[in-house]
Amino acid sequence: MNELLREYLPILIFLGIAIGLSGVLVAASWIVARQKPYPEKLSAYECGFDAFEDARGRFDVRFYLVAILFIIFDLEVAFLFPWAVTLGKIGVFGFWSMVIFLAILTVGFVYEWKKGALEWE
Repeated sequence: MNELLREYLPILIFLGIAIGLSGVLVAASWIVARQKPYPEKLSAYECGFDAFEDARGRFDVRFYLVAILFIIFDLEVAFLFPWAVTLGKIGVFGFWSMVIFLAILTVGFVYEWKKGALEWE
């Protein structure tokens, strides 16, 4: 049992150093940085006007739907690149596996399109 626990010692040392270093860096930032923000820094900078509601307000479900669709099709590209690079090695089985994968994604895309999920009003 001691031998098994000894194998975890480098991980514990790494975690200890990471936690300690992050604490030191946050503390140093707090000590060194100026903590008095000026009015320009506190002003709205992204949209140009001050917030008019609580930040915890409800969002339309379409925002989440677009985000999920983006993630799905972004992951598709993440699978396509290594597949294209290794296509010569994986052979016919790898080719048809990816064709099936793309067909399933295409069916999902057409379904979302027909449901009107991609329409923004």
